[in-house]
Amino acid sequence: MANKLISGFLLLLFASLAHAALPIQHWQTASGARVLFVENHDMPMVDFKVEFDAGSARDVREKSGLAKMTSHLMPLGAGKLSEDQVSSGFADIGAEFGGDFTRDSSAFTLRTLSSQRRKAVDLLAAVLDSPRFDEKILDREKSRTIAAIREEETDPEHVAEKAFFSLLYPNHPYGLPPEGEIDTVKAIERRDLVDFYETHYTAGKEVIAIVGDLTRAEAEAAASELSEGLSPDKPLADLPKAPYPASPIVRKIAIPSSQSHILIGYPGITWDDPDYFPLVVGNYVLGGGGFESRLLHEVREKRGLAYSVYSYFFPLEAIGPFKVGLQTKVDQTDEALGIVRKTIDDFVSHGPTEKELEAAKQNIVGGFPLRLDSNRKILDYLALIGFYNLPLTYLDDYTKKVEAVKVDEIRHAFQRRINPEDMVTVIVGGGG
Repeated sequence: MANKLISGFLLLLFASLAHAALPIQHWQTASGARVLFVENHDMPMVDFKVEFDAGSARDVREKSGLAKMTSHLMPLGAGKLSEDQVSSGFADIGAEFGGDFTRDSSAFTLRTLSSQRRKAVDLLAAVLDSPRFDEKILDREKSRTIAAIREEETDPEHVAEKAFFSLLYPNHPYGLPPEGEIDTVKAIERRDLVDFYETHYTAGKEVIAIVGDLTRAEAEAAASELSEGLSPDKPLADLPKAPYPASPIVRKIAIPSSQSHILIGYPGITWDDPDYFPLVVGNYVLGGGGFESRLLHEVREKRGLAYSVYSYFFPLEAIGPFKVGLQTKVDQTDEALGIVRKTIDDFVSHGPTEKELEAAKQNIVGGFPLRLDSNRKILDYLALIGFYNLPLTYLDDYTKKVEAVKVDEIRHAFQRRINPEDMVTVIVGGGG
């Protein structure tokens, strides 16, 4: 009963924050790291997220997988601490250490009791400042990664995802698999890890998000410790803009599967795209709104061709994808694909109805407090705002911008951004 009361109280608390200005404090450390902080003393906990411009987009083709391997090995031994000492150090004080890795960024997360904050920050700082990149551990993790790559080659979903990105982003780092290829992982040496770390894990490229039970002065001290031991900043080239397909691309890959795994897509948007809100709200109607979306209605409800079908925009620094996905029986592939393409084409041509738009707005705005109902969710948004240089009022303005979207803005935005005739299509399955 007590837990339910606490959960209910927290939901009301964060719901009220969602409709009021989120009190984001921000500054830059002496070494150049950008810090975003929300003070909250309701629970004796503190969450940290430290993010760097060190995702797989910083790989080169002949050493793809290097960025992820560097991030993976950083906690596996730091300074005088062995791999086991680092992991047990966090466990002994009840701290939760983790990581996030994307095409754009590499990040480390830490959740700790307020009373153990200093010890936890000391350990995280050691991981950031002095990773050991032990040769034996590197050899072990390369073997594990290669084994995982081989296993994923039999997984239709992974095969489809890998092919989708390689076709949508040819000759672009987004097209490289974040885990690498077998040959490129074999080629990674310790010197490569050290060079990548020294180039990309610098204070000037660091974003530190902090949420929880500490004062501004305590947050400043923690942020300083998490940035002062990093290497001096080194300039990084801007990522190339993603190319647009000049003609439709269809790739069929036969592997043993009773179903076809289908992905359809096109280069979409960045986080600061002026069409962001019309596209996101419009996509809720098209394929992001579950049972209320057109795609699910046409493909599942009317024809029973798939259990689930979805679409979404995934913003990235150099234009992330617009992506549609579904699974269907092999003998229904052509019919399902035809319905999906027609639905997309109709939506791009005409946009949503006023009724569909109002329902989408109500659902997005009504569900927005759930995006901020925990310290961890707020933490992720702070890191997002800091990493992509979004306005500090991004969360405060979100529902207002959703409510302001009009039907013609959605139609025009989709027509500017999505060309249904030149989309990339990947179909995996149907093999014996």
